[in-house]
Amino acid sequence: MTDVTYLSQVKVVPVEGKIRQAYLPAKDEPVLFGVHNEVAEHYGVSPDEEEPHPSTLDYIVAAAGG
Repeated sequence: MTDVTYLSQVKVVPVEGKIRQAYLPAKDEPVLFGVHNEVAEHYGVSPDEEEPHPSTLDYIVAAAGG
């Protein structure tokens, strides 16, 4: 068994509705996650109800592309 090289320290806090704040390493300010466009429509969230934010899926796809 190998030693652990890195352990990510992330904290996710619900804000309101589908919006969450994620506290990530190397960032002073939290990152906002939420829903937008088709994702919001899937969850029945109107853009009038919540401000659009990138979804966790958007971040996963961006990370995989990097």
